[in-house]
Amino acid sequence: MFTAGAIAAVGLAAAYASHLRTQRERTLSEVEAVANTTQEVLLRPVARHVAHLEIATLYLAAAPHAKVGGDFYAAADTPFGLRLLLGDVRGKGLPAVGVAAALLGSFHEVAYEAHGLAEVAERLDTSMGRYCRSRTGSRADAEEFATAILVEIPREGTHLSFLNCGHPPALLFHEDAPRSLDPPAASPPINLAEILGTTYTVERVPFGPGDTLLLYTDGVTETRAPSGAFFPLERWAGGVPAGFMPQELLRRLHRALLAQSRGKLDDDIACLAVRYEGPAPPA
Repeated sequence: MFTAGAIAAVGLAAAYASHLRTQRERTLSEVEAVANTTQEVLLRPVARHVAHLEIATLYLAAAPHAKVGGDFYAAADTPFGLRLLLGDVRGKGLPAVGVAAALLGSFHEVAYEAHGLAEVAERLDTSMGRYCRSRTGSRADAEEFATAILVEIPREGTHLSFLNCGHPPALLFHEDAPRSLDPPAASPPINLAEILGTTYTVERVPFGPGDTLLLYTDGVTETRAPSGAFFPLERWAGGVPAGFMPQELLRRLHRALLAQSRGKLDDDIACLAVRYEGPAPPA
């Protein structure tokens, strides 16, 4: 009798454990489905080719089972050329995702209308201010801002324009030698222009056939080794063999970050790479 009862108890416990495991798997599946949908809504798919440009993106969310975080990117094929936005909202979690969503929504509107990158930045600043005011009751303080970089690559010509709003500088691979595009004039992070009392400044640099531009968030350069050393992005870039297409460049960067951190990336990461393919060769 005791043996039969024990067997029955073990069977019930096993069935309950199986039920809990099934529920947990179903919940995780639902969470992943919501996360995937959120990512598709916020981070709209980016075309692989726009005119003479090839584009690739990389997004890694630090939070378990998350697909989006406070880092963001966007691309728009506009009458002014290809316009890009990549940035990082201060903070983490759902509040950061909300701010990123507000900025991305604004960018996908103003990118087609604004006549210059400074105007795009000004309107993003206004949009973020409105969002913060609706959420906190005040326009901005030192806790509410986003760093970002805006880029415009015309359909014709061999230059690009960029505006850096307190963000890590882009890397330009020119003649296979990478260099950091440090802006000579500082522009304020988004939502801090009014507080800092400064304006947005646009820079222009050569960008021609064979050149590649890499935009990234600070999750890249702040990836640590077990020893505490940060990822040496510029040194790594200097060792990249010539001629890589954007997708392969980002694959190699992803592998290097995993190797640096021993597979333990603990910050959101967003990257966007663009290569100038040049005009089609003559028939």
